Amino acid sequence: MFDHTLRSADSATREAKQISGPVRNAHNDYTEWSGPQRVRDLLPGEAEELLKRRFAVVQVWRPIHHPVQREPLAIADARSIGMKELFPSSRVYPDRVGEVYHCAYNPEHRWYYFPNMQRHEAVVFKTFDSIKDGRARWTAHTAFDDPTSPPDAPPRESIEMRTLAFF
Repeated sequence: MFDHTLRSADSATREAKQISGPVRNAHNDYTEWSGPQRVRDLLPGEAEELLKRRFAVVQVWRPIHHPVQREPLAIADARSIGMKELFPSSRVYPDRVGEVYHCAYNPEHRWYYFPNMQRHEAVVFKTFDSIKDGRARWTAHTAFDDPTSPPDAPPRESIEMRTLAFF
């Protein structure tokens, strides 16, 4: 595990806890360049040897306090997204530079979400895979306005954690 992000759809909570809000544009957290670069950032002494074999970045996402009824997480079926829809975008942090893929709209994309997710449930998905053999390498994801959400649903609060997996 190397990273976690707390998110809240409530602006007062975000300000009080200095945390992020749900990301409302389709994206994937790593690119062809930034996946290996994250290994170099985190494991500088071992990175070049580790990068000689397959590795992946895996994300775990779950609700924190109550069921997610507003702004749930949606993930795209990787088989429905091609590289022509993914556009790299720099993420500049105080201590490093990263890169994400933003995902352009295509009516052929197939999206899924998990309504009313409970805090004991989690979604596990791959945001980078170094192998290029035709299997899914990315998982585009986003928060969205669910038209079936109750009008009085509490704001979404979630946590996402990332880990490196070496094969």
